[in-house]
Amino acid sequence: QVQLVESGGGLVQAGGSLRLSCAASGRNFRDYTMAWFRQPPGKERECVTYITWSGSSTYYARSVKGRFTASRVNAKNTVYLQMNSLRPEDTAVYYCAAIHRTIVTDITSPDEYGYWGQGSQVTVSS
Repeated sequence: QVQLVESGGGLVQAGGSLRLSCAASGRNFRDYTMAWFRQPPGKERECVTYITWSGSSTYYARSVKGRFTASRVNAKNTVYLQMNSLRPEDTAVYYCAAIHRTIVTDITSPDEYGYWGQGSQVTVSS
């Protein structure tokens, strides 16, 4: 019921910043919990952050807390991931994902998400 299109990936030097965007083409964007995952080469996909559909709960992985900030602008059907103080270990393919109207507030497994963006490569050079 929703299609997710990502943009904003690229190459950045360590210590720099980058912002990813995820635009949803479907309706009722407010009803979706939105998340960002990342998958480094050869590793499992991991949850970076999520914002519940109600906006009442947010989660950040320990490795990014204090450096990354997720936000959503419902009027634009868009979520963002602002990434500051980037490190080489942040290099990965980043995916946005969505769940419709879940009441679960602890959602860090990729198996929970039914909708995915196409992925955006983020490369951080040392």
